[in-house]
Amino acid sequence: MSSTTPLASVLFVCVHNAGRSQMAAGFLRHLAGDRVEVRSAGSLPADRVNPAAVQAMKEAGVDISGAEPKILTTEAVQASDYVITMGCGDACPVFPGRTYLDWTLEDPAGKGVEAVRPIRDQIRERVEALVAEIDARRRG
Repeated sequence: MSSTTPLASVLFVCVHNAGRSQMAAGFLRHLAGDRVEVRSAGSLPADRVNPAAVQAMKEAGVDISGAEPKILTTEAVQASDYVITMGCGDACPVFPGRTYLDWTLEDPAGKGVEAVRPIRDQIRERVEALVAEIDARRRG
């Protein structure tokens, strides 16, 4: 973790910042509360968050309806302890001292809520494991 902040900071990155990264950010905020600083961004952000992702998350008790896709910046990567990519390829800059994870997940773009639910559930499992890792490092 960064010595400049007591909180772990996590950046979720996908291409459009409209599905996977928004769901992951929503789960992390929901599960970790104020223990973690959460960011999400995309290399080519969409105009809005995928409505099927919003609906699938609502079913899981997490509201991401107010989220807006954001462009990936070098500053966001530099300010994050964990950088988790989800299909953004080489668009994400790499800096020393960060933990980089690549989560291979199906892209929910263009899919209905029925197809997004299993992706949502995979994301939740990974975010739960991430929260446990962050908590263990803080104690450690």
